[in-house]
Amino acid sequence: MSSTPKSIIRVGILGYGYATATFHAPLIDAVPSLELVAISSSNAAKVHADWPHLQVCSTPEELIARADIDLIVIPTPNDTHHALAAKSLSAGKHVVVDKPFTLNTAEALDLIARAKTAQKLLSVFHNRRWVADFLTVQKLLASGQLGRITHFESHFDRFRPEVRQRWREGAGLGSGLWYDLGSHLLDQAICLFGMPQTIYLDRALQRDGAQTDDWFHATLAYGTLRVILHASMLVAHEGPRFIIHGTQGSYTKEGIDPQEDVLKAGLRPGDEDWGIDKTMGRLDVMRGTWMQHSQVPNERGDYTRYYAAIRDAILHGAPNPVPATEALQVMQLLDAGILSASEGRLVKL
Repeated sequence: MSSTPKSIIRVGILGYGYATATFHAPLIDAVPSLELVAISSSNAAKVHADWPHLQVCSTPEELIARADIDLIVIPTPNDTHHALAAKSLSAGKHVVVDKPFTLNTAEALDLIARAKTAQKLLSVFHNRRWVADFLTVQKLLASGQLGRITHFESHFDRFRPEVRQRWREGAGLGSGLWYDLGSHLLDQAICLFGMPQTIYLDRALQRDGAQTDDWFHATLAYGTLRVILHASMLVAHEGPRFIIHGTQGSYTKEGIDPQEDVLKAGLRPGDEDWGIDKTMGRLDVMRGTWMQHSQVPNERGDYTRYYAAIRDAILHGAPNPVPATEALQVMQLLDAGILSASEGRLVKL
């Protein structure tokens, strides 16, 4: 990837939906040496209500064509990711694509090849690598306190019984919970354990009027280890976020990282309590002949670490925080899961 001799990276974002307003715009604005200069939207008033100083381009193509933009961020509907990223790379821009990377493995491979040809950074916004609970789990597993891990369970449950009129819950390509939350859980599993040997996915439409999957349960096999990934839109009282069992003990953690809710409330990174998850996990570990019970404080989460790493990768040649090749693995598992669910069978990888 070619380096950029600038000290400031000028950023443009395509679209002003939930992901842009809640995540990308505030996070980019909070990172030094990233300058958010433009957003493409057909509703300039909506953008200016939140960001009065930003320039608004009426179409993605208009923004992509601007010579003063170094980095394009693509948090648009999933079925547009490939086309918009391809146009951005062809225009000589660095590119960040929201998760999931694309609709399928073939599209992901094509973008990886285009980025290599263009010698531009291509990264995917798997922001939940920087949440408090996952960072805590990473540290705990690295410590070896649980011994050999035999069971890892990761839930992302919500209570949203009403089907909302938005593309994520419609019947279009790339919609549904498996693409939306499944990509987060798969990315975290790969970070911890690598690629599994097999995957089995069951998914369903459970809410009244559901047009796409709003429940899934996936099992990933790693030798004797089983990884369970589960999400539902009909869980009124959330159970544990993580359940981990090993040959020396267990860990459970309830609650969810607060950063999204804080951003939705209009608060910004840098606040004193930013990234702090006060709900500690429970650790039960054998110490000789007795079981020790303790609470585990959480590491501090921080989504801005993703964009700080993007800045350093472009300006200084530091590692890409989420290379497209890693996001490709998530796409391979999303594809394998869809095949498993459609044919009702275990899929070998």
